[in-house]
Amino acid sequence: MADYREEDINEWYDLYHQTIFKFVLMLIRDYQQAEDLTQETFFKAYKYYYNFNRNSSEKTWLFSIAHNLTVDYIRKQRPMRFLKEIFQSPTDIRLLPENVVQLKESSREIYEALGSLKQSHREVIILRKIKGFSISETAEILKCSESKVKSTLHRGMLALGKKLIKESGLNELTK
Repeated sequence: MADYREEDINEWYDLYHQTIFKFVLMLIRDYQQAEDLTQETFFKAYKYYYNFNRNSSEKTWLFSIAHNLTVDYIRKQRPMRFLKEIFQSPTDIRLLPENVVQLKESSREIYEALGSLKQSHREVIILRKIKGFSISETAEILKCSESKVKSTLHRGMLALGKKLIKESGLNELTK
């Protein structure tokens, strides 16, 4: 029987390392540590390859590993360090410089508001709205029920909206 472990892990790395890295980075906001945790995700996938029972996709399995490693890291680190910059400027050359600046400022505001949410809200929003996982995949990654994902997403989006309104100064206009 042929050993496809290394071949599969290399293929999965090519397919998913960037999205896993961005997921981890958005949770911990430390570039170097996010790189380390991403590498460790694939190391663990290699180590426990034969435990992967294929009840879910490899992407979901890898995100579960990354999530668990990140949660362990967060538990060990208090307080978390903040990044200076996370979102790169768009590469679309048709954008005018003032539009690039405005887009970058909006991204920063959303990122900062997202970073100030409770961890459970932040995780669900990132997985569902940014990474595009389904409710069932998100529940599997976070090891919770689908109804918990739905309610946490709803509450998290409300909290995110309130933070964005507060930071923009619009709440003064609505009083």
